[in-house]
Amino acid sequence: MTDDVRAPEPLPTILSLPRGSLVILRARDASRRAALAAAIFPRARARGLILLIADDPKLAARLGAHGVHLPQARARQAGHWRVLHPHWIITVAAHSLRGLAAGAADAALLSPVFSTASHPKAPSLGAARARLMARQAMVPVLALGGVDARNAAALRGFAGLAAIGALL
Repeated sequence: MTDDVRAPEPLPTILSLPRGSLVILRARDASRRAALAAAIFPRARARGLILLIADDPKLAARLGAHGVHLPQARARQAGHWRVLHPHWIITVAAHSLRGLAAGAADAALLSPVFSTASHPKAPSLGAARARLMARQAMVPVLALGGVDARNAAALRGFAGLAAIGALL
């Protein structure tokens, strides 16, 4: 997942990812998001990466991205976007067990599992609690938030791991 503050120039990191990696392009400013997406998408596609656009389904459709990542507040819209784009990969953010109830999504990113620089004031869930929540989810769950090489082993049972800082 890209981060405007921690990695303002995400292209080198993205291009270092192995083929088949999923990249969620997140930029809070719409014009910056569009410019980054236009610059990143062709190169990511050529490298065999999967690109989702965060919180901007219209931009994802315009670019021909592989799908969209929705914030928890808009997770219920996953069904709407699924109908319009049945082949998209749709992921949602989740910060609670209730947030994991987005049935029309393909996966959820549960965060923050550990303390993270991206959201320093957010209380972390902890590995054990996050694992319990993931087991109850109706969709595959990826762990996000403070995930790095030191704590990844504590996250067995998740469908996958997502990172920002560990890739910088």
